[in-house]
Amino acid sequence: MDKSLLRYIWNHTRPQQIWILTIVLFSMVPYFLSLDLPKQIINGPIQGAGFESANSTQPFMEFNIYLPFLGSVYSFEGFQLGRMQSLVGLSAAFLSLVIVNNFFKYYINTYKGRLGERLLRRIRYELFDRVLRFPPRRIKSVHGAEIASMIKDEVEPFGGFTGDAFVQPAMLGGQALAAMLFILLQSFWLGLVAAVMVLVQGIVIPKMRRRLIELGRQRQITARHLAGKVSEVVEGIGTVHAYDTSNYERADVANRLGQIFKIRYDIYQWKFLVKFLNNFLAQLTPFFFYLIGGYFALRGTLDVGQLVAVINAYKDLPGPLKELIDWDQARQDVQVKYEQVRDHFEFDDLIDPATHALSPAVQAYDGEQLSAINLVVEDESGARVLNGTSIRFAHGETVAMADNLGRGAEALAEAFGRQVWPESGKICLGDQSILELPESVAGRLLSYVSADSYFFHGSLKDNLLYGLKHAPVEEAQYEGDAASQRRWEIREAQLASNPDFDVRAGWIDHRTTSISNGDGGDIKGSLLAALDTVQLTEDVLEFALHSRLDVQSNPQLLADVVAMRHALHDEIRRTGRSSLIIPFEPDAYNKEATVGENLLFGKTLQPLGRESALLESDHFYLALEKVGLLRPFVDTGLTIARNLVEIFSGLPADHPFFNQVPFLTADDIAYYQQLLQKLGTRLSDVLSTEEQRALVRLTLEYIEPRYRLGVLRDDLREKIVGAREMFFTELPDHLRSLIEHYDADAYMSYATLGENVLFGKISNRNVDAPSEIRAIAAKVSRERGFYHQLLRVGLDFDMGAGGRRLTLIQRQKLNLARALIRRSDFYILNKPLPGLERRLQEEIVTDVLTYLRQQENNPTIVWVLSNISLSRLFGRVVMFDNGEIVEDGLYETLREESGIFKALVA
Repeated sequence: MDKSLLRYIWNHTRPQQIWILTIVLFSMVPYFLSLDLPKQIINGPIQGAGFESANSTQPFMEFNIYLPFLGSVYSFEGFQLGRMQSLVGLSAAFLSLVIVNNFFKYYINTYKGRLGERLLRRIRYELFDRVLRFPPRRIKSVHGAEIASMIKDEVEPFGGFTGDAFVQPAMLGGQALAAMLFILLQSFWLGLVAAVMVLVQGIVIPKMRRRLIELGRQRQITARHLAGKVSEVVEGIGTVHAYDTSNYERADVANRLGQIFKIRYDIYQWKFLVKFLNNFLAQLTPFFFYLIGGYFALRGTLDVGQLVAVINAYKDLPGPLKELIDWDQARQDVQVKYEQVRDHFEFDDLIDPATHALSPAVQAYDGEQLSAINLVVEDESGARVLNGTSIRFAHGETVAMADNLGRGAEALAEAFGRQVWPESGKICLGDQSILELPESVAGRLLSYVSADSYFFHGSLKDNLLYGLKHAPVEEAQYEGDAASQRRWEIREAQLASNPDFDVRAGWIDHRTTSISNGDGGDIKGSLLAALDTVQLTEDVLEFALHSRLDVQSNPQLLADVVAMRHALHDEIRRTGRSSLIIPFEPDAYNKEATVGENLLFGKTLQPLGRESALLESDHFYLALEKVGLLRPFVDTGLTIARNLVEIFSGLPADHPFFNQVPFLTADDIAYYQQLLQKLGTRLSDVLSTEEQRALVRLTLEYIEPRYRLGVLRDDLREKIVGAREMFFTELPDHLRSLIEHYDADAYMSYATLGENVLFGKISNRNVDAPSEIRAIAAKVSRERGFYHQLLRVGLDFDMGAGGRRLTLIQRQKLNLARALIRRSDFYILNKPLPGLERRLQEEIVTDVLTYLRQQENNPTIVWVLSNISLSRLFGRVVMFDNGEIVEDGLYETLREESGIFKALVA
């Protein structure tokens, strides 16, 4: 990157700058003519110069083209017009010049804007491209939020300045010179006064503004650091809460905000001081014009038309001068910003752009082995973690690596995965250094996985298939307006030196999947096999069952869900297990559902809890009263409260009994205890409205088979069923919209997919009911092909930023599955599953080895183990101690020999 922003702008926009400068040059002609016309109008038609008699005329639009050495080339005598006609003609000419001048301004400004936005797009892309080319050690030392802030915000002024970089001084300078020249032609002394004042403004104001530039630089740096700090707190919010350091972080951010406030306040003070002085000098010049010009006019050496023209011309002078001074300040300001940005992105050891060259083709490579030759790796502190290691891995080997002391095995795996660059020695694929190979070769032949995974915001499927998006393999088809839009995108990308890759094209390379179907890769088979191998399929199904589907997006899927519902219930009845699920029926009370669910006979948009809009509305309780259920619900709630107080009174808040009643807390028990003491032996009529509603809410949460307090009588159940329809009609429209009635033949948008399939409540009387239903549902779903539809829904699950909606174990499994979907010749697995317990870890390691051994390309598998006992599953074991290989051989051989490996296994 050029050291000077002006040079950078000129080098990348030279043709456009020359064109717009030419336009600016042409625009000076009508601008100068517009300065002279007011004098002609005042001295001529208005004051009568040249119109001494009533019939006097003057030529209008007379001109003569004269060229050096050639003399007069062309002349036009103009139109002879009278005094009134001349006034109209000259005024019309002035209006025409105003229109022409404004058209020039419009064209110049829009052209500058487009030019600036293109260069801003160019520099943002160039900076992002450099981030992708940062060497590993450099990328670890930068803060993501600060880099994002620089690319997004700090280069923003470059776009606005680009259009003004050369055009602004040329145009404003031209206008100022034209105005000065015009004033000098009218009066030398007035021109001298204007020149002196301009000189003072041009020297004093820029010097005063240098402090503003320094303050602006400090503001930019402190704001960038604030963005970095906020990002750190967001990333580490769990640590902040775990160690009770939230107030320390508040103090830190408050201190940073104080620094920014001080800098910004200093900027305001200094900026308005400069503005005051600038305005004062600008207003001082008209004072001299009126005084000196008036004196000359009284003496007769300056006519009134000239004085008015001079004052009018000077009105156009401060504007360009002020903007020229502003331009100079902006130039210095953006230069400082440019230098700051350049310092963060200009390194000598950036990755060669050729390494990242796009390659749609699957490149053949005959490297049969992966090797390290005299490899020396240092950590961030400069300490050696790998000391002169040499090792070779042949095609098809399965190798377990482990550390006794140090982290030599991990460092070697990181070097293979190009996560670190060696201080000396090299990693070779075949006979060529892996750092010299294009990523289209090394990045496809070798898959690296560690526990330090990162996932991009999107769905599970997007992240699973991320490793297959090497290059566009299938062009997107466009027609009509979309095709025109695509052509525009390509043209603008090329003009801004951006790649014109189509992000909407097919980027997933089917040819590089781990499972082949004969005609190419099998995306679906590879994906499902990878999920099964890492035991993530059940999690994906859970994501699906807890998802809410968009009823507009896939009507066929909704119909399939309803069909699956009927098939599940039919199968349960056929097997004689009808007692497992109590379905929702319009004329029956569902004993396994809450009183509230039975009353509403539907699913609510919000859970029917404390924050529910239904239970907060007075209309809900008015409707209860109209159907005759308010008093019974209050009395039932009172009975429930007495039982709960008797059972839970005196128990600590963390007692396991509270887990059995999810809607109840220790504070609730205290509340109901006070309520009962207040009531005593009196009737419930003496309770306040809020107390009655609290008892109603208690009744609405009650399920007889679960809590077994014997308070729900058959007559009350019948009354609830009978009052359903009337209760619903008594509610206003805005509350009705919060309830979606159960319908056995319709999909419920307020319910999850799992609730839609179940369409009922699982019996509490059978502890094995959930597992039995799951087994029956799995059988039915596989028979109907609904199983894969569930998986598709689960794969659309939004993982959140960085995959935060997944657990740590799920993220580790997903990271491993992402690599297994790809067909690679070498798999480097660097402790990918450290969080799993030993049994599960062994199962997954065994399944992964089995899965990869089935690949037709017979890949090499190098696994750094966190559980050394699993090394028995591998054909070769490599043992490291203090960054050096101390043992290398078969598992059986090393276990029999006396050494570090034998001791660790034992």
